[in-house]
Amino acid sequence: MQNELVTDATLVSSYIKGDEKALETLIVRHKQKIYSFIYSKVYDRDVAEDIFQDTFIKVIRTLKRGAYNEEGKFLPWVMRISHNLVIDFFRKSNRMPKFDNSGEFSIFSVLSDTSLNAEKTIIKEQVENDVRRLVDKLPEDQREVLLLRIYNDMSFKEISDKTGVSINTALGRMRYALINLRKIIDKHNIVLTN
Repeated sequence: MQNELVTDATLVSSYIKGDEKALETLIVRHKQKIYSFIYSKVYDRDVAEDIFQDTFIKVIRTLKRGAYNEEGKFLPWVMRISHNLVIDFFRKSNRMPKFDNSGEFSIFSVLSDTSLNAEKTIIKEQVENDVRRLVDKLPEDQREVLLLRIYNDMSFKEISDKTGVSINTALGRMRYALINLRKIIDKHNIVLTN
């Protein structure tokens, strides 16, 4: 199919010039990814469908106004719109979005991935500010190891060389940093997950 060879940017510009089918191709191309992202936050098919529709209503309005200038970044732009609508939904309903926090590093896993896709970028922005504030409450030695590990993506061997402590000490500090973060999260009733 030749549609698959046409870039998003070309389809966007065709749609702006009046080709309605170009928008349909874009929706079909990205529906699964966008809908899955919305559903993974709201866990309700009807709500997800509504937010998905609202996302594309906003996309259409912006394109028709000529206010789109995200050259070649169509999917991340649409994901941002859907993310903002998800946040609006939660604000209106006084609920919190669901972010999985089951694994040891999971609250940070979205912060250290260097090949971020659009969905992770959105979650990263959301969680990062809160997490940085929590990290600032840690003792200096724990904070240093955690920041080197998470934000600089250093191995425990590299951290050991840089800080002049043994690998076991670095591992221990990381462990205590995570334990202390959990205590801070519990103490302040901070919701990172449901």
